[in-house]
Amino acid sequence: MIRNVVLVRLRDGVDPSWAAHWRERVAGLDLPGTVAYTQGADLGLRDGTWSFALVADVVDEEAYRRYDLDEEHNRLRDELAPWAQDVARVQFEL
Repeated sequence: MIRNVVLVRLRDGVDPSWAAHWRERVAGLDLPGTVAYTQGADLGLRDGTWSFALVADVVDEEAYRRYDLDEEHNRLRDELAPWAQDVARVQFEL
């Protein structure tokens, strides 16, 4: 199993409801080999955190590659790009 973790720091002024809706659309992707999505906005408990996190668990590297190359997934990435100040990603084996 592979876990893909994405952290996003949004630019100032991005509507939180837009970001929540965007996260829900990503978590709603129904791609073969995807086991679970988890997502949420930062709670603001510390300074220096990111705006939100997305976690996708997939069965194997092949499923991750499909997820990474999926047309709708990439359309959503493109939609986020102008609003994201920073994006960090890591994939690791569970």
